[in-house]
Amino acid sequence: KAMCSGKLQTGLLVAGYFVYLLVGAAVFQALERAAEKQEKIAAAQMKEAFLQNFTHLTVAEMEQFMKNLTEAIQNGVYPVGSESQIEDSNWDFSNSFFFAGTVVSTIGYGTLHPKTAGGQIFCVFFALFGIPLNIVFLHRVGKMLSLLCKKLGKFLYEKGMRKKKIKFLTLLFFLAMGILVFLCLPSLFFQITEGWSYSEGIYFAFITLSTIGFGDYVVGKQRGRHYFSYYRMLVAIWILFGLAWIALLFNL
Repeated sequence: KAMCSGKLQTGLLVAGYFVYLLVGAAVFQALERAAEKQEKIAAAQMKEAFLQNFTHLTVAEMEQFMKNLTEAIQNGVYPVGSESQIEDSNWDFSNSFFFAGTVVSTIGYGTLHPKTAGGQIFCVFFALFGIPLNIVFLHRVGKMLSLLCKKLGKFLYEKGMRKKKIKFLTLLFFLAMGILVFLCLPSLFFQITEGWSYSEGIYFAFITLSTIGFGDYVVGKQRGRHYFSYYRMLVAIWILFGLAWIALLFNL
C-alpha cells in the first residue's frame, strides 16, 4: 500500500510540476509576445530609416543609432535580414516553456528575459513558488534514480560481493551512466543540431547542468538554422533529468 501511495504521490508531483511549467509558459507568452512584436517593428523601422539617410548622418545621430541597435540586440531583437523575422517570436510556446524551466532550475541564461512590468512581477512570483517545487521534484526524481542503484547493489550482494565493493561499483556505474547519458550523448546531439564542436557541446552541457548558465551558448538560437519543433522542449526535459542526476551525484 505504501508503495502504491508513493507512486501516486510521485505521479501527482510530476504532473503538478509540468502543469506549473506549462501554465507559467502560457502566462509568459501572453504577457511578453505583443511587447516583443512592437520592439521588432520599431527595430525594423529604425533600420529602414538608417538605410535611407546613412550617407548624411551626423556623428550624434550615428551614436544614437548604435545605442538603439545595441539595446535591441540585448533585448533579443536582431534587425538582420528580411521582414519575416517579425513573425518569429522569442516567446512562442516552446521558447516560453524553455524559459520557465530555466527560471525554476535557477540556470538563468539571461538570453531571454521578461521586459514588461507584468512579466517581471509574474517572474518573481513564478520563481518564488517554482524554485522550491523544482527542488522537491528533483529530490523525487533523484530518489527514483537511487532506487535503481539500490536494486543493482542488492543484485550484486546476492551474487556474494562485499558491501564496500558494491558501494564503489554502484557509484562508478551511476557516474559512468550519467556521464554517458547526460554529457557525452547530448553533446553529440548538440554537435549535429547546433553545429558546435564536440568540446563546445560538453562545455554547454556542463555549464547548464551545474546551473552556472553563462548564456554564451544556448540551444535553438542560431539564425538561419532549422531546428525541429519542440527541440527546446526536449532539451528542457534533458536539463531536468540531468539536474536530478547531478544533485544525486553530489549526495552520493
